[in-house]
Amino acid sequence: MNIGIINYTMKITEIISKEMNLTTAGVEAVVRLIEQGSTIPFIARYRKEMTGSIDEVVIAGIRDRMEQLNALGKRKKAILKSLKERDLLNRILLNEIENTSSMVELEDIYEKYRPKKRTRAEIARQKGLEPLADFLLKQSVADPVAEAQKYISLKKAVESAEDAMAGAKDIIAEIINEDVNIRSGIRKLFFNTALIQCGIKKGKKEEGIKFKDYFDWSETAFKAPSHRVLAMLRGKKEGVLSVHVKPDEEKALQFIENRYIKNQSGASLIVKSAIKDSYKRLLSGSIEKECINELKAKADETAIGVFAANLKDLLLSAPLGEKRILAIDPGFRTGCKLVCLDAQGKLLCHDVIFPLQSRNEKAEKIVTKLVQKYGIQAIAIGNGTAGRETETFIKGLGLDSSIDIVMTDESGASVYSASETAREEFPDHDITVRGAVSIGRRLMDPLAELVKLDPKSIGVGQYQHDVDQKLLKKALDDVVMLCVNRVGVEANTASRELLSFVSGLNKTIAANMVKYRNENGPFRNRKEFLKVPRLGPKAFEQSAGFLRIRNAESALDRTGIHPESYGIVKKMAEDSGIGIEELMMNTKIIKKIDLSCYITDIVGMPTLEDIVKELSNPGRDPRKEFKSFSFDERIHDINDLVPGIKVSGIVTNVTAFGAFVDIGVHQDGLVHISEMADRFVKDPNEIVSVRQKVKVAVLNVDVKRKRISLSMKEK
Repeated sequence: MNIGIINYTMKITEIISKEMNLTTAGVEAVVRLIEQGSTIPFIARYRKEMTGSIDEVVIAGIRDRMEQLNALGKRKKAILKSLKERDLLNRILLNEIENTSSMVELEDIYEKYRPKKRTRAEIARQKGLEPLADFLLKQSVADPVAEAQKYISLKKAVESAEDAMAGAKDIIAEIINEDVNIRSGIRKLFFNTALIQCGIKKGKKEEGIKFKDYFDWSETAFKAPSHRVLAMLRGKKEGVLSVHVKPDEEKALQFIENRYIKNQSGASLIVKSAIKDSYKRLLSGSIEKECINELKAKADETAIGVFAANLKDLLLSAPLGEKRILAIDPGFRTGCKLVCLDAQGKLLCHDVIFPLQSRNEKAEKIVTKLVQKYGIQAIAIGNGTAGRETETFIKGLGLDSSIDIVMTDESGASVYSASETAREEFPDHDITVRGAVSIGRRLMDPLAELVKLDPKSIGVGQYQHDVDQKLLKKALDDVVMLCVNRVGVEANTASRELLSFVSGLNKTIAANMVKYRNENGPFRNRKEFLKVPRLGPKAFEQSAGFLRIRNAESALDRTGIHPESYGIVKKMAEDSGIGIEELMMNTKIIKKIDLSCYITDIVGMPTLEDIVKELSNPGRDPRKEFKSFSFDERIHDINDLVPGIKVSGIVTNVTAFGAFVDIGVHQDGLVHISEMADRFVKDPNEIVSVRQKVKVAVLNVDVKRKRISLSMKEK
């Protein structure tokens, strides 16, 4: 029967709404907005009525599933085209293909029809042995050997009954391997019961010592934590470990036999032999590869999720704010590089001091003079080598007690200082000055400074170099964009890098914005954005609400209220008998506004509630208020630690197995998940987050291996 390929139209919204338990209307709105070029932050913030107030995380999930289903649709079209061209398509097959929503199921269906190389089964078919295979599968009581002798060829294509039987078994093995139900059942057996087994390869024991824990290791594959899976697969990739994922072979063979063996005839014994060959030679290896890929995908997803959560916490950590800062990048031999920054982060001066050598008297004078000259309000000290010693020196200067002295995480500062961004920003200064500037600005506003770095250099990930790099970049870009737009960006002072993460903008438009304000002076109102080259109506719609202008002509341009809603605010002010500026922050009047009076076909209660929140606290920063932190004065070095001592620390990284904590000794300690609370903890993120201040007890110190075990338990 010749069937034309019908146009494949996937009901994406129906599938997603069912899978994610969302309304079809909400999913349809998200899909439509994404297809129209809207960003996730814009949809989540300014299109709540259309989506039913779906948040950023769910919108990202819809986008990702939408991309998967689109890829599935393209693959279906390619398969249908191939089947059509080879005249293999029929209505049953067409329906099977169209009704699947899984790439794995689709490939299982196609397995039987996939163009093949010259397989053993294909060779046997060319010898005319397919009828013998069919005979054996029926498992009649007739003598299979006598039947096989009928296929002995005078041309010696089949030389003996044994030769005929071997070819028929090859055909049966391939039939079993291509059986959709068998593949599905064996896959389920693998996923439910398979063990992941590791061993050290011959002659690799010394080379692979870092994988010692996995030299002889076995556990249930799909219950293994992500960090162990990634460690095992890294060992495999480096050629040190052998890694296999296998279920109980007898159970697998029994499953197939239950579906293919009909009796205890002579033919059934031959089919049993073919089943074993099919499983060991074809099916097992194929499904094992799928399982390893799935284990890797799940481990990647977990690791990327951990990295994304850590990055979000780090980017949204409390900013010190616009204060005049003296920043120090500590060092022993080469001295401490220091810079003074104004309240907007502009470099005022730089110098080098040697406070940890004999010249510390000169260093004291330099620091004291700079603090007085520039009215320094805070001192940021990098937490790397010589950080604690430099902190002790600064605290011993007797500076005004109002000056915050803050140990600042310098992870990635050296990467920034050598980057093209840093060279463009400070072409006349070397990397030591740039690094110190980055430390100071990071204290002032972590988000604005950290967006200049590749997130992988910040040090808050777990096996980030082992995971799918394309998925990792996508997830981290999502996090950065979410954080930047949640906080909002000052259009007149933001760097090109920060502007490029604003909803609707990109690197080109961001560069054009910086160039425009350099040539024309600060933006005076949001409408002026439209004068920036390449920033058209769509980019304006997506970005305007997230861009603030602190000294704008219009009070609303200083807020997170979108220009499309200015008319509503104007009406609210008029109805209240006051001007817009008078209305802003006047909580007494704002609380009296009856929002139901301003509902229209387009604007609903969610948007109106956001508007009055913004009016009550214009341009509010969602980040926590900065609180100064100091390490224990008794502890400066790992040798100062003794089991039982309790110290203060800052969480630097959260992983699936615990959290790393900086306690001020140049080596982070580990709070294992089992030591995080006096109860069972499934996920460390339930207890801690990056940059959180914690109190920990030292459990064990291994000075030689530089390992510190900590506990957060109260008992």
